[in-house]
Amino acid sequence: DGRISFDEFTSFESLLASPDALYKCAFQVFDMNANGVISFDEFRNVISTTEVEQRFPFDFNSQFIHLYFGKERKGHIRFQEFSEMIRDLQSERAKQAFVKSDTQKSGAIPAISFKEVMMQTRSHLLSSYIKENLVTVGGGLTTQSHSVSYAFFTAFNGMLSNLDLLHEMMKTATSENDKKEITREEVMGQAMKFPQVTPLEVDIMFQLCNLERKTGRVSLVDFRKLLPHAPHTEIRVSAGAQNIERKDIGALWQSVESMYRFALGSLAGSCGAFAVYPIDFLKTRMQNQRRAQFVGEIAYKNYWDCFVKTLRYEGIVGLYRGMLPQLIGVAPEKAIKLTMNDFARQKLTKKNGDIPFYRECIAGGIAGSHQVLFTNPLEIVKIRLQTATEAGGPPASALRIIANLGFAGLYKGASACFLRDIPFSAIYFPAYAHMKPMTADEDGYNGPISLLVAAAVAGMPAASLVTPADVIKTRLQVQAREKQTSYTGVLDAVKKIYREEGMRKFWVGAGARVVRSSPQFGVTLMVYEMLQRLFDVDFGRGRFSELETERRALLKAQKRGYMMSSVNPDHVGGYSVAVPIFEDVESKFGLKLP
Repeated sequence: DGRISFDEFTSFESLLASPDALYKCAFQVFDMNANGVISFDEFRNVISTTEVEQRFPFDFNSQFIHLYFGKERKGHIRFQEFSEMIRDLQSERAKQAFVKSDTQKSGAIPAISFKEVMMQTRSHLLSSYIKENLVTVGGGLTTQSHSVSYAFFTAFNGMLSNLDLLHEMMKTATSENDKKEITREEVMGQAMKFPQVTPLEVDIMFQLCNLERKTGRVSLVDFRKLLPHAPHTEIRVSAGAQNIERKDIGALWQSVESMYRFALGSLAGSCGAFAVYPIDFLKTRMQNQRRAQFVGEIAYKNYWDCFVKTLRYEGIVGLYRGMLPQLIGVAPEKAIKLTMNDFARQKLTKKNGDIPFYRECIAGGIAGSHQVLFTNPLEIVKIRLQTATEAGGPPASALRIIANLGFAGLYKGASACFLRDIPFSAIYFPAYAHMKPMTADEDGYNGPISLLVAAAVAGMPAASLVTPADVIKTRLQVQAREKQTSYTGVLDAVKKIYREEGMRKFWVGAGARVVRSSPQFGVTLMVYEMLQRLFDVDFGRGRFSELETERRALLKAQKRGYMMSSVNPDHVGGYSVAVPIFEDVESKFGLKLP
């Protein structure tokens, strides 16, 4: 009746959860009578329905059949034997297809036939890069022009079967450094430590890696283009990453980890601040410009006019006025923001690894509130340094400004700083977390450029939406000169700015904030993540590279739709694991069914 019992359901769920679920499911495809063994007739019935059978019919009188089922074909294959047979079947398929394509019986086939054979029989082992270059590798790397010998064909298939081993070999040879490039001789020397790998296999691998750049040197990045996708493996890793409870580490290690992140955040923040300081300088001067001008004060028509006049009267040094305290202050400011966001996200993440969006916003808001401790003193000193020479006065020193303000004065305008930094971080960090998967490549990897883009794009809405609070903070922290309006607090500033200058004044500097904050946080987050990859420290939760591998596996599975949930609300589970297993029965074993 098309229905299953509860016992059958639980049995299937147990099967999906077993480590060798892929092989067991494939075995059950062949075991049509469900008697625990596979007969020749069952084997032939399944193989005859595969898509490759239409182009390259399988020889059921071959030596392969005789070895597994006997000359009379009356033997039966148990599960343990099946795992070996299914592996040999792929090689036998390819071998028979080669023989059928060698119409001249010369021991070689045309490069175009080589591509067809590989696409029909071994497509599941081919990356998109290899598929695109099959004719090139078959016609350009062999000794016979535009033809593929059987020796080359065997070596090519051997290379595909040994890709995991070759990957480990490349990681050892390059010390797992993506940027390190090695020569053919270095690759060959490393490969000779593994007797399973032949020199011809290494030659094919090296030439494939070197096809695009042709520099005579290859890197791990080049090699990864040869690796095929493995949906089942990825989803199993992803499921583990989702369901394994987060490791709790002791208070001592938490403190050490926080200090480590603080140090990385300091360095990353300094890099980001230095990159965009002139933009911030111009933004501050434009925001502080009042309607009521007095004799001798420089007036700016727009940002370009401000830039030109600053260069004319103060030189290139003027664009970096106040940068030293900015760099000194921005290091702990960005460090505390990044550290607190990481810390809060860890605490707010559920035990299964999920973190709801509203918790991401809370974590960002917590990070923003803590940074004000460093931000406010930094901002008020920087702003007064940047505006000191507007009326033709002498440049001020940071120490003199600090002495005049006193400790309490350094936190003038802190309420506006809270009003700006908490919403900024609550918007920014969740946006960045969701932008990273969008800019990742098909393997879920974020390189430096994609990290920069993700962080920069996330900074755009965050920077623009909090501009009114930034304008208020600037007015509160600037020392009002004669005939300029002074403010007693946030509400007083809002009323007076609106009454005297209108609503538009609250949005002055929005463009500059986006232009400044977007690349600044792009550089900061990119450097921060690249530093974590560089040092790859384990504080008890796993190395950064290991956590990245799990994240990438999960992302790849999600992109391909393997992490879908069943639309049936009564469904217990297993769907997200069953889909990739059934996919792999067809792809990994070459049993593509119509």
